[in-house]
Amino acid sequence: MLQRLISEQESFSFFEKEPPRALLVSVYKGGGTVPREICEEHLQELSLLAETFGIEVVHKTPCVIRRYDAATYVTEGKLQELVDLAKEHHVNLVVFDDELAPSQQRNLEKAFGVSVIDRTEVILGVFAQRAQTKEARLQIELAQVKYQAPRLKRMWTHLSRQHGSGGSGGGGGYLKGEGEKQIEIDRRIIKRKIDLLNKELEEVKAYRETQRLSRQRAEIPVFAIIGYTNAGKSTLLNALTQAGVFVENKLFATLDTTTRKFSLPNNQEVLLIDTVGFIRKLPHLLVAAFKSTLEEAFQADFLLHLVDLSHPMAEEQAETTYEVLKELNVENTPIITVLNKVDLCADSAAINRFRIKYPKSIPISALNKIGFEYLQEMMVQELSKRRQVVSLRIPQSEYAVVSEVIRLGNVLQQDYEENDVLLRVDLPTSAVARLQKYLQKS
Repeated sequence: MLQRLISEQESFSFFEKEPPRALLVSVYKGGGTVPREICEEHLQELSLLAETFGIEVVHKTPCVIRRYDAATYVTEGKLQELVDLAKEHHVNLVVFDDELAPSQQRNLEKAFGVSVIDRTEVILGVFAQRAQTKEARLQIELAQVKYQAPRLKRMWTHLSRQHGSGGSGGGGGYLKGEGEKQIEIDRRIIKRKIDLLNKELEEVKAYRETQRLSRQRAEIPVFAIIGYTNAGKSTLLNALTQAGVFVENKLFATLDTTTRKFSLPNNQEVLLIDTVGFIRKLPHLLVAAFKSTLEEAFQADFLLHLVDLSHPMAEEQAETTYEVLKELNVENTPIITVLNKVDLCADSAAINRFRIKYPKSIPISALNKIGFEYLQEMMVQELSKRRQVVSLRIPQSEYAVVSEVIRLGNVLQQDYEENDVLLRVDLPTSAVARLQKYLQKS
């Protein structure tokens, strides 16, 4: 049982021979058409997550309640309705769209008589299946172990709680049962496992930091492509750079960052980074576990926020991305909102609504390469705000400086006067600050 907790191969593999038949439940408070419509859309997303994980979705049900129950999440009457529904559809798994407390999970399993998992466990399972790099695998394993840690008691209910009794005989006093002993042993093992994983992640993070510093020294601007999962981020990267990144119409098809160099129409080289997709109710465990991966977005000079304009909940998904950015303290980085799949959008007013809320919005189709010229023009405009055209006089004896200027900037004019090189060049503002002694008045 403990091996299931800490083994990378067996984690979250509670079904191996055949997919479980599942009932999906999304709970919302109050009545009304709008809350129910939103709840049903959330159920659809949970269904996609479950199917990506390998679960057979038999039935989905929105569940309206007046209050939440601390013991079973839903009230007694609603719980009985759900139990009857599970029996009617002969399911052997129930999936809730919200994160359940360990005690609620145990109580719900007693009531249903089948396994009960929550949205967090499904997302962790999907991530575990799709992680490719060592870093992603370490991050997922760390999140899984932290998720299971408070659920240890649930895993050892088959052992007795207590052996022996008080009194003068035997061991005397209170003797802990096998289950309680095993929980304490597992807690120590899990603590060591978490420490080990954190140490390995620090080593990987140090390597990534070296790569990042190398990019910063090269003064190449970085654009991170961010957005809701399945918005088309990898498709956009492939269309612009022929990166060959894996693309699939499933949630979280890409978990590992990919970086490619790209030249804009003004010959300015930039780096494009494809990042992991965001999702509604992103588990905090994953925000922490994927911190080093998401740091690619933290360190970027600009963000390309990709939105699936054809999705009925496009505006909510955009808000979700901004909420995650705020949580990660990167909402102040310059953002271009890229409205993808414009050719599939049935709502003609959607573009105007986005442009009112997000002024720097560009409609495109990444798959059909529509609107790319406008996107690249906007990228050039954003870059120009961090660049400066200057005149430089550099002695030929310091030609290494000339070479560096040519590498970093766009040379507009080059002349020679006596023993000096005269340059008029478009440079990053950060580079201009280092060249103060060579600056000439315009």
